[in-house]
Amino acid sequence: MNAANQEARAGAGSQESSPATAEAISAVGPALARLSTAINSVLRGKSDVVETALVCMLAEGHLLLDDVPGVGKTLLAKAMAATMGGRWSRVQFTPDLLPTDVTGVSIWQPATSTFEFRPGPVFANLVVCDEINRGPAKTQAALLEAMEESGVTVDGTRYPLARPFLVIATQNPFEQEGTYNLPESQLDRFLIRSAVGYPDRDAEVDLLTGGGADITLPTLEAVTNAAEVARFVRLTRTVYTAPALLGYIADIVRATRDHPDAALGASPRGGLALMRASRANAVLRGRSFVTPDDVRAVAHRVLDHRILVRGLTRWNREASGAVIDEVIGRLPVPGARSTSPN
Repeated sequence: MNAANQEARAGAGSQESSPATAEAISAVGPALARLSTAINSVLRGKSDVVETALVCMLAEGHLLLDDVPGVGKTLLAKAMAATMGGRWSRVQFTPDLLPTDVTGVSIWQPATSTFEFRPGPVFANLVVCDEINRGPAKTQAALLEAMEESGVTVDGTRYPLARPFLVIATQNPFEQEGTYNLPESQLDRFLIRSAVGYPDRDAEVDLLTGGGADITLPTLEAVTNAAEVARFVRLTRTVYTAPALLGYIADIVRATRDHPDAALGASPRGGLALMRASRANAVLRGRSFVTPDDVRAVAHRVLDHRILVRGLTRWNREASGAVIDEVIGRLPVPGARSTSPN
């Protein structure tokens, strides 16, 4: 069974299991608030970006930060890793990086006449992949399997990864020297592609006032742990999503494929991603059920990088965003009565 079918069955199974209760959702609120506060303490003036990262974490997806140098992409990734607890690692992608530098390698042990597997940095709860577009295609492909399958295969042996597992990758969209553009198949594996953007004036003045002395992370402590994050993820899977909203999500995704300006629309994986991100957004809002507002709130972040507009050779956030706006604007929105769990 392929990964997309496995994910679809997992999503359907969570809908059939006992849905999350309001009490269970409210119980995780304080922990999520502490996590958000800790990350915002180092990434100032970017609460929307921090929220995007938390949506990705709860939805058990992967995050691609695509922006110009110096705006805090790596800082966000490192702050997320430090505050989440568990095991985390960082991979600095370079043109000479090998797949085994990411996944690990089997080493011959003369004493035992056997090969011993030495795990690579991908065996962590959170993996920070800095400047992922500087790595060669074969190394990106090795990471692709880990992201999609939550495991890697080395010398014919499969090794499962830790749970939860989250990849936060960064790339610079303007530097082309020595870079390898991510293929469409790998872009589709990222739940969300987002930009950090420049800080507003007050946040930038605050940064200058501190002289940059406090943007390192030696004193940033973990406010949660891997086991607790895994519990948040399991709870998010069971957030109630009414049949009318599942139809609404399917209509949005299908409409991007039929749009006259779209050379390539969102795939079924995009629909699964939109459903999972909508559930995560509901959890962050303290609700045990998804509303149309949740779907619309995450639609751009989830679908922007999955739509290729005619006449363009690369994904363009503004052009694909216009397609999504038009699709959402003309589709009927399910009423409150048809989306409420009561």
